[in-house]
Amino acid sequence: MKLSENEIQERLDQLSEWSYNENAIHTSIEFENFKEAFSFMTRVAFEAEAQEHHPEWTNVYNRVEISLSTHDAGGITEKDFRLAKTIDQLLES
Repeated sequence: MKLSENEIQERLDQLSEWSYNENAIHTSIEFENFKEAFSFMTRVAFEAEAQEHHPEWTNVYNRVEISLSTHDAGGITEKDFRLAKTIDQLLES
């Protein structure tokens, strides 16, 4: 179920470095080098597959840009925040 603007803002407060615009939540992460960025993306890929929810992302050298939204719901859902929280946890480990 699509979340309201208020619900989205409340959940964003529980995440680090995520923002909401253009009907998605976004983050940008900079790593030491390409190898670290790609390794991180591989870890996220396994988690995304397990959650059956996949990010829209780009990678240029050491930077990874991630956008999450639930296309079949037409906006942001709990799935997006679940994956965002997982991504934050992977960054902390």
